[in-house]
This record gives sequence, structure tokens and C-alpha cells, in this order.
Amino acid sequence: VISWRSRSLSTLDIAENKVIWIPNNTTACRDIWAPELHLIQKKWYVYFAATTCDGDNAHHRMFVLENENEDPFAGEFEFRGQLTDATNKWAIDGTVFEHPLTNNLYFVWSGWEGDVDGMQILYIAHLSSPYTVDSRRVEIGRPTYAWEINHTPYVNEGPEVIIHNRTINLVFSASGSWTNDYCMGLITAHTDADLMNPTSWIKRSNPILKSGNGLFGPGHGSLTSDNWLVFHTAAYNGSGWTRQIRTQPFQWNETDGTPILGTIQNPNISITLPQGEMQRQRYQLDSPTSNPSFSIEVNNTGWYIISVQVRSKKFMKDVRYLITINRKDYQTIDVLYSDNWSSILVPVKFQHGLNTVAFSVVGAVMGEINSIDFFPQM
Repeated sequence: VISWRSRSLSTLDIAENKVIWIPNNTTACRDIWAPELHLIQKKWYVYFAATTCDGDNAHHRMFVLENENEDPFAGEFEFRGQLTDATNKWAIDGTVFEHPLTNNLYFVWSGWEGDVDGMQILYIAHLSSPYTVDSRRVEIGRPTYAWEINHTPYVNEGPEVIIHNRTINLVFSASGSWTNDYCMGLITAHTDADLMNPTSWIKRSNPILKSGNGLFGPGHGSLTSDNWLVFHTAAYNGSGWTRQIRTQPFQWNETDGTPILGTIQNPNISITLPQGEMQRQRYQLDSPTSNPSFSIEVNNTGWYIISVQVRSKKFMKDVRYLITINRKDYQTIDVLYSDNWSSILVPVKFQHGLNTVAFSVVGAVMGEINSIDFFPQM
């Protein structure tokens, strides 16, 4: 399990990172899925799914790590064991939330009703501690609508909770994550309701985010306090589990306290940066070019970041670029194939004055670059 941290949302992929836990037992051995980091009662917890060393998916269960240090990059994460109710059935994608009125802790996850992979159901249970379930599991969502049952097995998964005003919003993913039809739905409950009563939870009849603008299969989203949605989509039409992480702003319906995710932003059109991001300077080419160079002048020697807007020119083939700075080889970047432009961040050290950044294709697969953005490293 690796933890990443960044001072800005858009630079997480090149941020400081640390291995916080390596599997060392037979129950949580491999195929680690969907780890989540939570601050609960002044301690850090990581919730993740894992299976046994034989790799049998039927053995996937939820587990917990704990770190008592106020800095999650300091101290050590200790393995607290499995998090389960009495049924001990298949479980993945677990998340935890604290009730804003009662401070009670709840655990929500995607699981099987029995021991056969036919349907993934969303369950909730009460926690007596961040790693102890003290109630039965209660079903709060199962695939029933056409957009949830268009592939087998039927899937409700990836639950994430965000509370706004008096509404508990449970955003989840439905259909097959290996298909273009993966999408995001919404289940809500009122903060005054009994959350262990399944009738307290109401599911929207339509997805709140689905394929659009040349992007397919959005799912497993997280919603930030600054109203940004982080989610993944297929890298290209029909790419299955070859996926890319994206972010875009969302809004609130203040009448009922639910998120408005809207449509997927066009990946080839720039959007406003999240709050607190460094402002960028764009160097736009007149037309996309395979081996461009740019001249960048800086006032101070130091570390900067360039964001390269790039894509492969050959269907389903990745492309590699060599970057040179001031005529010296700097590093290579690998660009995974996508139907659209991709942005790749590269930390660079520039000298005071004029600096030349050049890109050249390595190998037979050609790519093209449309622009670069340039900004100081925070």
C-alpha cells in the first residue's frame, strides 16, 4: 500500500509518496484493491480489500491499518486485521463515515449475499471502533435498474460518502468496470433517519454520471470539500480495465443537499484549476507536432513543473518521448494510448534565464504534442 501527498490536487501523480504497508500474512496477501485513507478520532486509518496468496477472488475481504501519528507519513501503519460482520462474506471497496449529529461510525462496502459471484450489493454496518463491526450488515442497495444490470455479474460497488446540509450522499458505481457502461449512481438518507433501516435509503432511478464527450465508463469517484470529483474512466473506447484518473468540479443542489455531477468534461478543452493551484503559463503550438521544442525563460534557478499535452498517433499503441533540457538528455516519458489528449507532468530544474526544452520520439510509434504548461513547483 502506497500513500501519496501533494499541496495541489492536479500534481498528485508526481507527489511525494511512501510505502506504508507490505503484505505479510496469508489472509491479506495480494490483489490489494481500493485503499482509502481516513482521519478518525485523531488517528489515521487505511481500509483496503485483499485476498489470499492463491489469488482466489472469492477470498477477497476488507482489512484495516492504523497509524497513531498525526502525520500519516510519520510513524508506522499497524495491521489491525479484518473488518467484517458475522457473515464474513466476500467484501471490497469499504469506506467509513462519521454521523454529523451522533458521531456514530458506519462502515459501507460492496459484498456478496452468499458465496457465489452473481451480484454485488451495498451493505452498511455500525462500528464500535474504526476496526470493529458491532452490528449485523444491512442491505441498502442492489442492482435493479437497467443501467445496473446490463452486464453480468450485476454490480453496485465503490461507495463513497459525502454529507451536505442534512443529506447523507452515498455515491456508488454500477455496471461492469470492464465495460463502457460503468457509471455512477446516488443513494441518499436524511441525517435524522435510522441508517440501519434499509427504507431510510433512497436510490436515484438514473445515473448521476455516465459516458460522454468521448470518454467512457466513469466510476469509483471521490468528492472533495472544495467540490471536485476525482474518478477514473476508460483510457479509450473499449479499453476495459486500462483506465485513467480524472478530476473535474461539481456543484450542489442546495434544495435537497445532493451533488450535481453533470456531464464528463471534454478532455480536449481546458478547465479552471482547483482552488490554491499555481497559475500556469501555456506554450501553445500552432499545430500538433511530433518533435517540438520550447524556449522558457525563468527569473530564478529552481524546480518547476511542465505539463505536456500529448497523445499517440497510432491506435492502441503507446509512445515514448525523450526530453532534453538545454541540449542534455533529461528523462523519458511513456504515454499510454488514449482516444484523447493526455497531460503528463514532469518536474524539471531550470537555470536563471532562457531554457530550451525539446521532445523527440523514441522508437517507431509516433506521437504528437499540442502544448506545454509551465509553473513553479509548490
